[in-house]
Amino acid sequence: MSQFIVVGAGQAGQSIVTKLRAEGFKGGITLIGDETAPPYQRPPLSKAYLLGEMDLDRLYLRPTDYYADENITLITGRAVTAIDPEAKTVSLGDETLPYDALALTTGSRPHRLPAAIGGDLNGVYTMRTLADADAIEPEFKQGASVLIVGGGYIGLEAAAVAAKKGLKVTLVEMADRILQRVASTETSDYFRSLHTAHGVDLREGVGLKALTGAERVTGATLTDGSKLGVDFVIVGVGIAPDTRLAEAAGLALDNGIATDAYGRTSNPFIYAAGDCASFPHAGKQMRLESVGNAIDQGEVVAQNMLGKDVIYTPKPWFWSDQYDVKLQIAGLSTGHDQVVVRNTNGARSHWYYRDGHLIAVDAMNDPRGYMVAKRLIEGGKNADPEKVADPATDLKDLMRA
Repeated sequence: MSQFIVVGAGQAGQSIVTKLRAEGFKGGITLIGDETAPPYQRPPLSKAYLLGEMDLDRLYLRPTDYYADENITLITGRAVTAIDPEAKTVSLGDETLPYDALALTTGSRPHRLPAAIGGDLNGVYTMRTLADADAIEPEFKQGASVLIVGGGYIGLEAAAVAAKKGLKVTLVEMADRILQRVASTETSDYFRSLHTAHGVDLREGVGLKALTGAERVTGATLTDGSKLGVDFVIVGVGIAPDTRLAEAAGLALDNGIATDAYGRTSNPFIYAAGDCASFPHAGKQMRLESVGNAIDQGEVVAQNMLGKDVIYTPKPWFWSDQYDVKLQIAGLSTGHDQVVVRNTNGARSHWYYRDGHLIAVDAMNDPRGYMVAKRLIEGGKNADPEKVADPATDLKDLMRA
């Protein structure tokens, strides 16, 4: 009977094993994760979980008895140390497990600050894992001073939690504006205003020069020469695909673990999905860091491990919660040349166009605008920019056009 192994017990790994069973696969499935917790949701870590609004059990992607019920061997708290593609085995230290097909869903690792500028001081955190969130949570004491390095979504979500809990928050972003890599000027302006209205000291075009302290961080010097006293620091300066196992096994890398349209790596018996994997799109290898991609790509990989030859077509969607604002994103705004702003009764959305065609949307507390734009984008349909901008336009009419 066939034996399938999935290395990486996150969203993509969970998606694969669940889909394998849903497709009727009766063989052996082993899901291996280096964290001690079973597969869980990562997005709430920097939002509801850190705020204390979500219990641990609700983080789990499946109840703990799910794996035994589905005859899935779940190995947690152990790291795969090597892959032997010729022998078709994976090693966990001295233990060796054989596979007929292997999927790598090793995710990504957060960038850390160099030790030379104080990155290894106590009180300096990244926000990626459940252990990270649990380590940071005791620091969130009313009146404490936190420095957040990085104005992407992770940094902004952490800033929102800290401000809501009554901390003194300073956020620095080295680029000219927050969210510069992923959003329009209009969206950056919206969230800058939101955070400053909640008391966040938001400094753009300013980076971190060095952290100070003996064993624990006590201060920071910024690139503009200003100095801050801080109680702790959260670093949100991006992530990198975790390709260490793949590289050591001789698999091809290209913006992550390179896969074809079916999720296969350069070895026909090894697949990859999620944050660690790139796939062909618009003439290059694209990588999407999102829950939606992990789920969808994982399901396609599961089907292809069963020999179904399903092509992966990405349908990007993302979200972020900050204060009382829910941001929902559909599509990819890269290369846009026009942004149309739609305001209706407190709901706001930014519609992105390239060469006159709708390619993406950022919707702030505008679920209707998000859903309509998402359907249009995924259906390859367009929306008249003038009608979008007119608050009197019934969004249903855009669907009929």
